[in-house]
Amino acid sequence: MPSMTKGRSFQRSGSIKVEVRVGELDIPDDLKHMSTPFSPRIAIIGGGPAGLVLVNVLARNNIAATLYERDAEFSSRAHLGGVLDLHPETGQAAMKGAGVWETFQKNSRPEGEETKILDKDGNVVYHHVPPADNTSPSRPEIDRSLLRKILVDAAPAGSIKFGHAFVSATPVTGTTQWELVFANGHKTVVDLVIGADGARSRVRLLVSDAAIRYVGLTGVEVSMSPDVGAAHKELLARIGSGSAYALDGPKFFAAQINGDGRVRTYAWFHSNDPDVVPSDPAAAIPFVLSHLEGWAPWMRQLIELADPQAVYHRPLYMLPVGHSWKHRAGVTLVGDAMNLMTPFAGQGANIAVWAALQLALKIIGVREGGGGLQEMDGAVAAYEQEIGKRAKEEATVTEVNLNIVLNGEGAKGMAEAFRLIEARTRSTAEV
Repeated sequence: MPSMTKGRSFQRSGSIKVEVRVGELDIPDDLKHMSTPFSPRIAIIGGGPAGLVLVNVLARNNIAATLYERDAEFSSRAHLGGVLDLHPETGQAAMKGAGVWETFQKNSRPEGEETKILDKDGNVVYHHVPPADNTSPSRPEIDRSLLRKILVDAAPAGSIKFGHAFVSATPVTGTTQWELVFANGHKTVVDLVIGADGARSRVRLLVSDAAIRYVGLTGVEVSMSPDVGAAHKELLARIGSGSAYALDGPKFFAAQINGDGRVRTYAWFHSNDPDVVPSDPAAAIPFVLSHLEGWAPWMRQLIELADPQAVYHRPLYMLPVGHSWKHRAGVTLVGDAMNLMTPFAGQGANIAVWAALQLALKIIGVREGGGGLQEMDGAVAAYEQEIGKRAKEEATVTEVNLNIVLNGEGAKGMAEAFRLIEARTRSTAEV
């Protein structure tokens, strides 16, 4: 599952074949004859993994872009986010394109692929342990915060502007440019603004009136400090080296061990009110535990031992399946701003960074083919169509898998889906 959980899907969707070769780009034939100078002013709004991949891929190919992030500094939210498992054909391809592949490999954890599925009593109904001989496609784990730091450190000096909360964009009369305004008073004019600003994207409002929809599951993310975890090693053993998921009725529980030893736990349950969880952590913990009556004591203990300063409300939302819009010159979207999904297809972060790679390659292709701003706009429109189709496939799978939880199919239904994934992964590896 994505940053909320671990990036593995309930149901595997179609594979994507992607090759990234540094210094070697596949330029469309219809762009190769163009000779117009090309130095667009590009603004990326949002410093999540997608925006950071985008700024790095462009920079490595000598196209400048500026990323604007609302947080005052990187450390503002470095404590948030779980672990991601990056898939070879999407997330790992993006790491290669961004020039951080070796650093990613050094900091990722292949053993983090371990997955357990349990019922509410703690009985294991599925257990995947990654092979030590590396005979299957590897999906190593990495903490989301560490991945962001790797990408921030790799970006050119001055290309990331922290403390810049995006406020508005206004079309510049007679052009396809946009004037951007930020909360700190900064203004700039750009040829292309890319919304990588997440679920509640402000940039999305420039092209789409689609609203995110609450899916009927709400709950919390809690965090147990490494020191507490070290004092309760029996809890760590229950989870394993990666993630443990438990289901019962329309309730979903997930626990994962981060690279720094912190244990992150999620508990979701059905409610018509996304804000039913008390905002006070002291009240939120017992409220959530009341929805886990009769669950295994060790699962409840992971929540009881949570750091009271690390309790976060986590209702789940998604954009409509097949979200699309009429192309508007000078604006596009990537990541959750474009195709917000729940965690239940395990593709959110992978598709986000892969889409960022594809958008960057489209822009690079225009430059390499001698194109100008008009050709870039056409390339961006093509990107929206291509990624939109892929995102629709993933969102459809997400909705199917969301219903596994909402319909109460439980741990056995989830385990069966995981076994199918494992079989398909082996089959793909043998081809």
